[in-house]
Amino acid sequence: MSTNDIRIEEGYIPVGDYKVWYRSVGGGAEQEDIPILTLHGGPGIASYGIEDMQALASETRRVIFYDQLGCGRSDQPDNPSLWRIERFVEEVGIVRRALALDAVHLWGQSWDGMLAIEYVLTQPQGVVSLTLASATPSIPLWIAETNRLRGELPPEIQATLTRPEEVGTTGSEEYQAAVMEFYGRHLIRLSPVPEHVMKSLECIGQVYLTMNGPSEFNITSVIKEWDRIDRLHEIQVPTLLTSGRYDESTPLINETMHNAIAHSAWVLFEHSAHLSQAEEKERYMQTMSVFLKHVEAKR
Repeated sequence: MSTNDIRIEEGYIPVGDYKVWYRSVGGGAEQEDIPILTLHGGPGIASYGIEDMQALASETRRVIFYDQLGCGRSDQPDNPSLWRIERFVEEVGIVRRALALDAVHLWGQSWDGMLAIEYVLTQPQGVVSLTLASATPSIPLWIAETNRLRGELPPEIQATLTRPEEVGTTGSEEYQAAVMEFYGRHLIRLSPVPEHVMKSLECIGQVYLTMNGPSEFNITSVIKEWDRIDRLHEIQVPTLLTSGRYDESTPLINETMHNAIAHSAWVLFEHSAHLSQAEEKERYMQTMSVFLKHVEAKR
């Protein structure tokens, strides 16, 4: 099936007083494989940045994207009280029910690996597999690791980061430019950065600042104390961990998850930072296909 022939359905799903946008790519065969529900990362970054995942869509498999409330094409209420992990967990269930995703492969990238962990810990029915893409089980561990990586930046870049953090001017152009130096090493190493990834990063706003804080390594807000390392053993579904050699989701972070989740495999992408699905797309999709087929063959 060519990309021109592939089926696409999109629309909006009511979530409380608001609505969230979704797109389903693929499907239409008389007998379909289990669909993939993707969670896009952030917090507060729209699904543009994970569009590479639609390479897994076919006539027999749907890949579903949605922009979480406050992101991208979904409603963006000016209400910081909404930006809570618990509300986003509820939203995953709402989307599943609205799209009749009774059985589903769940794929969560970065912050949405956290969200996927939280959701799976509620023991929902029908989650056939879990993929944690460049995720973390603990923000304190993430902060420690990203600040270790930050310590490898040139001294002048570190100085440009430190002063604004001390005086509260992290919105300055100088600070943001220094942050981009870190991102060029540990977020995405492709140059130029793909347009769809840039489009996603441009969505950063209230949700990111309210839940995360000024940057990936300066986390000061809602999620700063989140930690589920002690509960990872409760995850009983087959789990795939993916991460990049230069990832802010470091090998130590992924080894921690791999050792704690009984039914897990971990694939390290040697030429990637935080967005392996874009940086090593062909190998990433092959890895995902093998994992999905393996899980389904055992059902």
